[in-house]
Amino acid sequence: MIDILKNIKVKDIMTKNVITAKKDEGVVEAFEKMLKHKISSLPVIDDENKVIGIVTTTDIGYNLIRDKYTLETTLGDVMTKDVITIDENANILEAIKKMDINGKKEEIINQLPVVDKDNKLVGIISDGDIIRTISKIIIDII
Repeated sequence: MIDILKNIKVKDIMTKNVITAKKDEGVVEAFEKMLKHKISSLPVIDDENKVIGIVTTTDIGYNLIRDKYTLETTLGDVMTKDVITIDENANILEAIKKMDINGKKEEIINQLPVVDKDNKLVGIISDGDIIRTISKIIIDII
């Protein structure tokens, strides 16, 4: 099974039409966008389509509830700037390793922005994408 996973590229199972945001977008607007599209993270891109940050519904929602943001708070103010991304030609095993940050039980990345050789956003891969792929392999083996 490991050999099969090594041969499946991220670009073959990623979501290609990624919902994104710009850094000057307000947090309330971004949160509403995530809820509308039923997504849990939102890559923040610049004018060249390069990933410059990421926000999650958990982080924004928690801080909205705690009243930590004002109506003027933008994604640029709150986004995670050190975004872990993956190359579109990487395989699933490489994605799994990146998602399991240092093997720490409390730190799992649920979605990785996928970039091309120029570091431009071309997709996003989620833990669900990987689970569905592994499930299909298991069903074929059984």
